[in-house]
Formats: sequence, C-alpha cells, structure tokens
Amino acid sequence: MIFNYIYYLFIITSLTMYTALSDTECKNIQSHSDRRINKNQFRLVQYNMEWVFVDYYKNADCPGNGCTWKNESDINTHISYLTDTINKLEPDIMNICEIEGCDELNRLISNTSSSYNPYLIKGTDTSTGQNVGMLTKIDPDINLYRSDLHANYPIPNSKCNYTGSSGSSGVSKHYITEFTIQDTKIAMIAAHLLSIPTDPYRCSKREAQSMVLQNIIKDYINKNYEIIFLGDLNDYDKDILDINNNIPTSQVLDILKGTYIDDYTLYSVSENIPQSERYSNWWDSENNCKDLPQNYALIDHILTTSNLKNKIQNAFIYHGYKEYCGKWNSDHYPVVVDFVL
Repeated sequence: MIFNYIYYLFIITSLTMYTALSDTECKNIQSHSDRRINKNQFRLVQYNMEWVFVDYYKNADCPGNGCTWKNESDINTHISYLTDTINKLEPDIMNICEIEGCDELNRLISNTSSSYNPYLIKGTDTSTGQNVGMLTKIDPDINLYRSDLHANYPIPNSKCNYTGSSGSSGVSKHYITEFTIQDTKIAMIAAHLLSIPTDPYRCSKREAQSMVLQNIIKDYINKNYEIIFLGDLNDYDKDILDINNNIPTSQVLDILKGTYIDDYTLYSVSENIPQSERYSNWWDSENNCKDLPQNYALIDHILTTSNLKNKIQNAFIYHGYKEYCGKWNSDHYPVVVDFVL
C-alpha cells in the first residue's frame, strides 16, 4: 500500500514537472498590479537576447550546433550576462526577442532584483522555435493575444524586386496587449520579423507581415489608444539613419510608421539618439570575429504615437559591452526609452 502511494506521488510529480518544462506560454494576466517605485515615469526596453533556449528544441538544434549556445553550461553563462544587463537597466517593461518560452523568462526573473511578471504567447515559427515575450512590473489589462491574419505579397509598389509566385504571409512571432498607465490607454504590439531582407522572396514576405501589423495599429488608433510598437524588424529606417547610413531594401518601416498609406503617423524613438550611437546589432559580415564599426546597424526599433513621443524624457541604446566571437552577451544591444506620464 505504501509502495503504491509512493509510486502514485512519483507519477504525479513527474507529470507536473514535465508540464512545467513543456509549457511555453504564460499569456494570461497574473495580477492587476503596478510594482514600479515611481509611478510617474516608466522605462521601456526592446532587447533581442539571442537564442535564450534552456529546454532543447530539436528543429533548431538549440542548445547545440544549430545556435550560438552549444550546451547547458553555455546557456547558463549567457543568461547570467543577460540578467546583469537587466539589473543595470532596471526596465519597467522589457520586450524580449529570440526566447523559447516561459521557463526561460522565469530563469531571467530568478536572477534579477526586481518584481517582474513574465508574459508570452507561443508563435508559429516551428523552424527556429523562437518567440517574443515580455518581463514587466506593470501588468497588462488583457491577456496577450495574436492575430492570425495574412496579407498578400508582393504588396502594391513593392521595392523588393520579387518576381516569383504571389502568396500570403502572417506574422509568426508577435503578441498584442493593452496597458493603462497613469490613465493613458496604450496598445503594445511587439514583433520579430523575418530576417535577410536582401533576399527578394523574404523581403516580399516581410512587407506582407508589416501590412498585417499595420492593420492592428490602425484598429487601435481608431479606438483612441496610444501605440507602442517595438521589436527586431531586421531592417533600417530611411528617415532615421543609423551609424553607417544603412538604407532599407524593403518598405517595412514606412508601412509600420504609416507613411506607406498616410493613414496615421508613428515616430521612432531613435530620432532622440545621436546618429553615432544608432546601432542595436553587431553582424560579423567579414567572418573575422572582430568588433568593427562597419558591422553595426540599427534593426531594433521602438515606434510611438505623437502623444507618447512628447512624453519621452530620455532615449539611448545601451552599449555597455563589446560583442564578438566567443562572448556571452547578445549580438544585439538594448534600445531604451524613458517616458514621463
């Protein structure tokens, strides 16, 4: 009888542990609290953390030879570096790209000194298994949700030079939620778009992804919400040139900022950052593992409506570490903006 009871407890415990490890979502509101010390301002951060995978994901072979971190020791060291950056920046809301799931968000929280809640809704990128998630001291008003809408490509007046068959694309990695901060209603849309915009096919799909997100933005603007749109867009902004004057190959930023159809206007917080500091990514284009200025680009963006733009107190990109082969930091740098409401 005692043996049966112990065996029963073992099975229940094992199932519970497996469920916790395999659960990649934490999309539902955990509380309705605001754990900021100063309620009159908030710090928002956009950060691509680079392959934060603790649970092994077979399709991407990560941790393993398919991604940067080859084993458990590598990812543990990487997480310690990431949490050091979080503790230095102390964001109130942080959007995170290239994260596997809620296990990883909780690992980040366990190494920080602040009272964050994790939020993530699983995307549809089965190739990499990457998702977009959030750590926040301000709980959202609604559960995170996604849009299953698709847009056709190539879009009218596309600049991607794609000559293949037409099709449609959705946004595999994104989430949508809402906040009320100091009586201001804010819709927050976060996304991680397809990479390699120089490839005509992928460029064309990226423009379609942006059209889907544009419709979400328009719907919220029509409901009188302020907008925060942020993420790794894997492209440049022709109006806010980065450190190396990179010019976009797609119209992703024009579409998202509203200038493609002139229905609305969003502003980049990077216009508040000196051009010499406008880089959020290091890409080893020469394959020489050196940290060179020509390898820098601004592909992570935060866009806002005019009312929020006018409440920006400070904006910068955190360059508190150097990135090159063999380093444990991310190959991206956090984009930071402070609002006073």
